[in-house]
Amino acid sequence: MTLVQNVSRSPRRWGRIALIVVAVTLAIPLFSPIIFRTLLFQPFYIPARSMMPTLVDGDSLFASKYAYGYSRYSLPLSPRLFSGRIFGSVPARGDVVIFRAPRNDTVDYVKRVVGLPGDRIQIQQGLLYINGVPAQRQRLPDVAGDEACGIGYGNRTKRWRETLVNGVSYETLDCVDNGFYDNTRIYDVPNGHVFVLGDNRDNSTDSRVLSAIGYVPVENIVGRAGLIYFSRKPSIDGAPSIVRTERMGTLVH
Repeated sequence: MTLVQNVSRSPRRWGRIALIVVAVTLAIPLFSPIIFRTLLFQPFYIPARSMMPTLVDGDSLFASKYAYGYSRYSLPLSPRLFSGRIFGSVPARGDVVIFRAPRNDTVDYVKRVVGLPGDRIQIQQGLLYINGVPAQRQRLPDVAGDEACGIGYGNRTKRWRETLVNGVSYETLDCVDNGFYDNTRIYDVPNGHVFVLGDNRDNSTDSRVLSAIGYVPVENIVGRAGLIYFSRKPSIDGAPSIVRTERMGTLVH
């Protein structure tokens, strides 16, 4: 009797196993992109010029989600399942990060971290000071002005190589002398926050504008900008868009 019962249940047992195998097989391709975007890399599109020349409008890049650990902004739809960061760390000075705006956490921004918790940040005559020490700045050849700054800023734009105290070096643009945020107050970066700037200094809304961005909570950081995987110059005034093959495959520094 017992032997007959075991044999009769065997086909049903194998049927259940087959259903589990099919379900897992179907679930892997369904959930792999979600896991990839949540834990590893998430694609972002750059629609603005505030990070020129490092990033230009039309760039598409991957941001590494694991670089600073995970917050609720790492998850799709940003559910309030927990606060703070898991496996968290603070970005380094000079890192280019994707973050959610503190005053509108449905909008993603990309900027460069220049100030860490406890730092004092100030801009004087367009020069960045961190804790009273000026960043090194080297003048580079000018670039076309309209593309970086828009119509009305002249034909040429000043370009600089800025180097922070930790050795991180990158290019910045200066659309106009003595711009609105070329001379600022001293910003004291609170604990748990960072101070961010756009590389296109006169064409960027960033931490200098306390009413719009201000100090960025570390919790709001989504990831670190990494690889540019595609870039297309947007169409302007009916002109055809152009794929920028020279930018594809480059790393963001």
